[in-house]
Amino acid sequence: MPTKTQAHSLFSDQDIHLFREGRHYRLYQHFGSHPLELNGEAGVYFAVYAPAAEKVEVIGNFNHWQGEDYPLMVRWDSSGIWEGFIPGVKVGDLYKYKISHADLVDPLEKADPYARQAEHPPRTASIICDNKEHKWGDSKWMKARYEHNNLEAPMSVYEVHLASWKRKENGDVLGYRELAEDLVPYVKNAGFSHVEFMPIMEYPYEPSWGYQITGYFAASSRFGPAEDLKYLIEAFHKEGIGVILDWVPSHFPDDLHGLGKFDGSCVYEHPDPRKGYHPDWKSLIFNYGRPEVRSFLISNALFWLDQYHVDGLRVDAVASMLYLDYSRQDGQWEPNHLGGNENLDAIAFIKDFNEAVYKNYPDVQTIAEESTSFNRVSYPTYDGGLGFGLKWMMGWMNDNLEYFKKDPIYRRYHQNEITFSLAYAFTEHFMLPLSHDEVVYGKKSLLSKMPGDAWKQFANLRLLLSWMYLHPGAKLLFMGGEFGQRKEWQFEEGLQWQEFEMESHQGVFQSLKALNALYRKEKPLYKNNYAYESFEWLEHNDANNSVLSFIRKSGKEELVCVLNCTPQPHDEYRIGAPAPGQYELIYNSDQEEFWGSNYPLKQSLKSDKIAWQGREQSLDLILPPLAAVVYKRKGKA
Repeated sequence: MPTKTQAHSLFSDQDIHLFREGRHYRLYQHFGSHPLELNGEAGVYFAVYAPAAEKVEVIGNFNHWQGEDYPLMVRWDSSGIWEGFIPGVKVGDLYKYKISHADLVDPLEKADPYARQAEHPPRTASIICDNKEHKWGDSKWMKARYEHNNLEAPMSVYEVHLASWKRKENGDVLGYRELAEDLVPYVKNAGFSHVEFMPIMEYPYEPSWGYQITGYFAASSRFGPAEDLKYLIEAFHKEGIGVILDWVPSHFPDDLHGLGKFDGSCVYEHPDPRKGYHPDWKSLIFNYGRPEVRSFLISNALFWLDQYHVDGLRVDAVASMLYLDYSRQDGQWEPNHLGGNENLDAIAFIKDFNEAVYKNYPDVQTIAEESTSFNRVSYPTYDGGLGFGLKWMMGWMNDNLEYFKKDPIYRRYHQNEITFSLAYAFTEHFMLPLSHDEVVYGKKSLLSKMPGDAWKQFANLRLLLSWMYLHPGAKLLFMGGEFGQRKEWQFEEGLQWQEFEMESHQGVFQSLKALNALYRKEKPLYKNNYAYESFEWLEHNDANNSVLSFIRKSGKEELVCVLNCTPQPHDEYRIGAPAPGQYELIYNSDQEEFWGSNYPLKQSLKSDKIAWQGREQSLDLILPPLAAVVYKRKGKA
């Protein structure tokens, strides 16, 4: 029986050259399945990289999952690419690649690494999409995007796990379009500038939260078709909210239909298990030294920026990529050729990735989840850096959560935990993360970490959030923290929305909303946010009272910020004044609408001609219990 496959190619010689050099960053335009018409016949062009295969066939619902008459043809140029046009196959059909290898008794059946849609897990077939350009309605946002995403703009991010933000009454997840109806106005009302989705690329295992990806180019079918995800992103953009995606180039699962041993050989993973297997996550690690893998990964990053108008990529587990000995004992890793523990191939890949992103999309940001002291993570590659725009400030998160867990009576002995971050706050462009990792697996919710009775717990949480917004750096808060959910995060159920209307929880939400508004309005809180000129201590050594006082400033604008980290109010607390003048109260985390004690404060202060803390004039404040207050200088007295 004659083959149904016809010779055809979407690759030019230049495409092949760039692919083999690791410099082709638009591979999704060539690999995968592409509906088209050839010689008057409608069908689909397929292309897959399988360099060690001896035969590749397309199987699907259109041929009873038998591929004998649907073989792909290997290119003559030793590129390892198999391709061909099959008439009669259409959009919506299911397919896989049946791959034969000389060392395998049975052929492999693999999903398409470049498929743009996949079946709902646990089913694993790829789905043919029309690949037509979405008719976007977010031109206003895209034209002004740099104004929202640059490092001189306020960036407060709401981190969301789409499957557990809210559930239907029957327990089903909300679809992308339903999320557009509920999630978008909620984020808008809360005042966040950006939303960040935990991975929405196709993944088979729910408890992985999306961090074990099998379909890097496929929007998860759990929530609907790919077009619906574009609709959701567009809905955010129309409300002036940016969208960041979690991206996982650090590891991938070994599911039979996935990337592992793709053609019977190690195509995507490093063949040496010391470099190709992750002991923590029991997953495979990409071979960053293989040019074709670098092209795959960087093409994937640009795919989401191009096809989905995404405004940023938060790169997961960067530390695990940078070091050969990450989570490994002696004897389980091999030094690089210079004798060090750095993964030089991964470092080169990261730099290439960031250069490609910012060259093609200078109005987006890349963000590193990186927990070590690796130097210059968020500096441009031309300045000796890795090229990220921002880096998660894990030290701030760890130190401050440890501090706030403590009973206030003991905080005087731990003043350095809450102040230490300012010793290095301007060495990188930092984002302060209160992320999903801190409210799961027995770590308790943010509210439940706080000591004391209910009132003190809520006051402490409002104080922690206030400190995050007043501290230099971008902000990130995981869902549920904005209203003080008491229960630890459970990925298989929605947030505890019944708590949201309670006065105490609503108080946390209203304080968070006020902080977002303050952050957007006051330049000293976001201008020069990553430069030491924006911050100055007034007093950080008052451990006996557990009080911090500091100035946030931008040009001639100055904010005086004071944190009282104990339940003991102070009716007379003097601090140095940045300059003579009148100071107006613009934020108080203890006010009544936040479920605070509404301790009586001075709404307006005039500086006194009393020298204090090395300054010619000073301010006499009233400090409410477990609270943050912010005063703004209005001018000279």
